[in-house]
Amino acid sequence: MRTLQTILVATCVGVTALCSLGACSVPEKEVYMFTSHREPALDGLHFLYSYDGLHWDSLAGSWLKPEIGNKTKYVNSFTGEEVEPKYCPNSMMRDPSLLQGPDGTFHLVWTLGWSGEKSFGYASSKDLIHWSEQRKIPVMADSLTNNVWAPELFYDDEKGEYMIIWSSAIRPECYTAADSLGTNGSHRTYYTTTKDFQTFAPTQPYYDPGFNSIDGFLVKRGPKDYVYILKDNRKLGFSDLFCVFGESPEGPFVHPTEKFAPTYSEGPCAVKLGEEWIIYFDVYRQGRYGAVSTKDFQTFTPADDRISIPKGHKHGTIFKVKESVLKKMKEAEAERLNANPV
Repeated sequence: MRTLQTILVATCVGVTALCSLGACSVPEKEVYMFTSHREPALDGLHFLYSYDGLHWDSLAGSWLKPEIGNKTKYVNSFTGEEVEPKYCPNSMMRDPSLLQGPDGTFHLVWTLGWSGEKSFGYASSKDLIHWSEQRKIPVMADSLTNNVWAPELFYDDEKGEYMIIWSSAIRPECYTAADSLGTNGSHRTYYTTTKDFQTFAPTQPYYDPGFNSIDGFLVKRGPKDYVYILKDNRKLGFSDLFCVFGESPEGPFVHPTEKFAPTYSEGPCAVKLGEEWIIYFDVYRQGRYGAVSTKDFQTFTPADDRISIPKGHKHGTIFKVKESVLKKMKEAEAERLNANPV
C-alpha cells in the first residue's frame, strides 16, 4: 500500500513539474479574422473578428494605409492612349488577402488600382499592428494588360511555398464566343509562387473556363483534393459564382458546378466550421454580404439568416489567429480611439 502511495505521490509531483514547464498548458483559444476594404478603398486595411465564424464585429479604423500605386497616368496596353486611373494620385488598397505563414509572419497582398497597375501590393507583419515597407510585385510587367485584380494567397503545405492567384484583362482579339456573351472587358486568372516573397516564379496562366472570370479563391480539403471558387464576370446576365475541382493546387480543374450565389455576387471566401463549409460573398449591387453552406461543394444551402456582418464590409479573406493577437489589437484600437476621440 505504501509503495502504491509512493508511486501516486511521485506521479503527481512529476505531472505538476511538467505543467509548471508548460507541457500541460491548455491550447490558446483561436478567433476568426476577416480582412476588408471600405469603398472607395483609399484608407487601407480593415478587419472584422468573430468567435464562431458567423457573427462578426469590426475593429475600428484602418490598420495599414496604402502608400504605393495608382500615382500616375499610364498607357493603355490595348488602345495606346494615355489614361489617368480612377482616384489618381491617391493610392488604393482593394481586395486584401492575408494568411499567416508557418513562422508566424502575416503576409498581405492587395489590388493597387482599378487600372494602370501591372503589380499587386505586398506587406508583412508579426502582429497585424506594425507593418513592413509596402512593395509592388510586378507579376504582369511584360504582359499586354492593364490591371492585376484581387490577388489571393494560398499556402501549399506540401511544397512549403505560397501561391498568389489573380485576374488580369485580356486583349479583345483574344475573346471567345463565350466572352462575347458579356458586354464588359474579359479577364483570365494567373498565378505565381514564392517561398520568401523576395523571389517569384515566372507568371503562369491558371484556370481558364473559356470566359471572363475573376476573384478566385482556392481551398484544400485534403491530399489531392482542391476546390477553386470563382466568379463568372460576364455582364449582363451572369456575374455569379461556381466551383471547379482538381487534384493539385495548380490544377487542372474540372467539373464546374451550377451557380450558387445571386447575380452580381463576387469576392468569394470559404471557411470550415465543424463539418460544413461556409462560403461568404459580396452581393455588391444590394450592398450586403451573403453566404451559403456546403459539405461537398456540390449542393449549397442559403445561409444569409445565419450570419451577421457590419455594413460596408467588402472583399477580403478569413483566417484564424490566437486570441492574444486580437486582444493586443483591441488594446491598440483603444489607444487610437483615446488619442483621437470622436
